[in-house]
Amino acid sequence: MRTSSIRRTCAALAAVTSLALAVTACGGTTKSDVKKESGPAASAGQADPDAPTKKGLTVGFLPKQVNNPYFTTADKGGQKAVEALGSTFKEVGPTSATDTSGQVSYVNTLTQQRVDAIAVSAQDPGALCTALKQAMKNGVKVVTYDSDTTADCRQVFVSQAGAEDLGRTQVQLLAEQIGYRGEIAILSAAQTATNQNLWIDYMKDELKDPKYKDVKLVKVAYGNDDAQQSFQQTQGLLQEHPKLAGIVSPTTVGIKAAAQYLSGSKYRGKVKLSGLGTPNDLRSYVKNGTVEAFELWDPAKLGELAGHASVALASGQITGAEGQTFEAGDLGTYTIGKDGVVSLGKPTVFDKDNIDDFDF
Repeated sequence: MRTSSIRRTCAALAAVTSLALAVTACGGTTKSDVKKESGPAASAGQADPDAPTKKGLTVGFLPKQVNNPYFTTADKGGQKAVEALGSTFKEVGPTSATDTSGQVSYVNTLTQQRVDAIAVSAQDPGALCTALKQAMKNGVKVVTYDSDTTADCRQVFVSQAGAEDLGRTQVQLLAEQIGYRGEIAILSAAQTATNQNLWIDYMKDELKDPKYKDVKLVKVAYGNDDAQQSFQQTQGLLQEHPKLAGIVSPTTVGIKAAAQYLSGSKYRGKVKLSGLGTPNDLRSYVKNGTVEAFELWDPAKLGELAGHASVALASGQITGAEGQTFEAGDLGTYTIGKDGVVSLGKPTVFDKDNIDDFDF
């Protein structure tokens, strides 16, 4: 991809909409901010921005899937933040990214263990709600990160970036690579994945722009964030649509599996592949020409921000109401946006010119 194109893409990412992509550096929470206790699940009482950071808390991280490289990186970031603030970090979770009942069980267990806060990446927007509401009723603070629940089931959602920008820019990256012409497909994770579905909605809306009149979305496939299933889904897409020009995969497991298939096939370099991936997963595929460019945020920083938000909630410094601010260590000061959303910042576009500058 040309450097100018990368700059244009990054510039598009900076155009913030509903999920507040930019990090807002402000002072402390003001008294007027405290009155805005209309957040999704704002706790009873008011926030005290001057409250000391509590030590000796226990914060449980519940990713979609343990031993998934993406979530391992994210949760290490959470551990860094929690332990730096003088509290205890613990990670629990299912080994399958589609084991929603397993996630519910872990929420219940963490609640029974009387942890102070839970940071969870939800496999399903509604399935965890009963358990999370019970946790909050018992005094446990709830943060979602990476993938949200419905807004009334948590106090704060730590978002990777603006959902609209992520959805639209993935299409923009792929469309440029295929010359704005040809059939494309989406290789997603689970059909119920909140973040995936929101991004896909914006992808479809982006494709309505007249500049994509010669681009046709022929299928959305689901690999359930399983490497083998995603590999097979990629193979199936090419068999079903032999004229496919490109695939966009908004999941780190999916894009890696798709790259693996394309790299060893006659389609390498002919069928373009983009989406959301990690530099370490895709470095070899960028260098051998399978992948031209893709994007992602830094998952370690995402987890770190979730850790800071969890401790700030448990310390009473914030409740999740719009307009409140909290400190997140070296990451800076963050402002809570509409519906309790805090956005990490804009993602990075990776290609052969910069991929060796990153290690995650």
